[in-house]
Amino acid sequence: MTPLVSFLTPAYNAAPYLAETIRSTLAQTWPRIEMIVVNDGSRDETSTVARSLRDPRVKVIDQENRGQSASENVAFHASQGDYIVHLDADDLISPNKVETQVRRLQESEPGCIAFGPWGRFYDKPENARFNPEPFWRDIDPIDFHVDMWQRHSMIQGACYLIPRQVIDRVGPWDESLSLINDFDFFPRVLLQAPKLLFCPEALLYYRSGLPGALSGSKSPAAWDSAFRAIGSGTQRLLTAENSLRTQKACSRSFEEFVYASYPAVPDLRRRAWERVRELGGPFFQPQMGPKMKAVSRIVGWKLAKRFQSLTRRLIKGA
Repeated sequence: MTPLVSFLTPAYNAAPYLAETIRSTLAQTWPRIEMIVVNDGSRDETSTVARSLRDPRVKVIDQENRGQSASENVAFHASQGDYIVHLDADDLISPNKVETQVRRLQESEPGCIAFGPWGRFYDKPENARFNPEPFWRDIDPIDFHVDMWQRHSMIQGACYLIPRQVIDRVGPWDESLSLINDFDFFPRVLLQAPKLLFCPEALLYYRSGLPGALSGSKSPAAWDSAFRAIGSGTQRLLTAENSLRTQKACSRSFEEFVYASYPAVPDLRRRAWERVRELGGPFFQPQMGPKMKAVSRIVGWKLAKRFQSLTRRLIKGA
């Protein structure tokens, strides 16, 4: 029988974008798909929009607000697919994404995971910018994490097509995590695979710049989530291979946490810096944009960050 592919889509206040995401999913050339939309206590018309397309392949679940991780777990338990895609409620995919990836996995050894390129867009998907990375290739999972983390780069979660049995084996999303919860989940999944298979035609269009996005949350609880997720993800990699290259990759993640969280959460920054020292670091300079680099050359990155934080508060309060 043709394998079923399940799209898992937590949705919170996603009404302006959700219909486009659903249509993108239903336009797949692969003949057997289902989409599980979990309306996570939205205060807008998310539930109405999700049901308005009236397609039997789309199942909508309404629940009280429990967060993205819990919504991912609810969607997974409601799904039936042989393969899983974790698709955000505002992102889009090329029509051939699933077909390209399923066929690649069917030709490979069991347990492999497929992934594809992603491009960021702010207005229209046709304006998405795809910036190729060295790890966009068929690659060993440890090499993948080393290359990605040392470059402080990322792969968006919907890029992957994951065999269901892999997720069954590693367990659910950690529902205590919010900010960068994927840093805990995906290393658990990907490091189980014998190989990651790159499918250059399987495109993801990653919508950015939305107000209220989880990735923009900077509360103490969010920083605590990020710190714990980094600790979990890096430990997974070190358990798979404890070497200088994996230590450097893990140190980079903690170094960037110290920089990104400054001047907030001093206790977490201290603990992150201790972890950097334990891993032999620091090894890297903080990643920053051209303007911040220019200011940092004059006053140092800490003062530059304080100035940036003050400016943002003033703009927000205006």
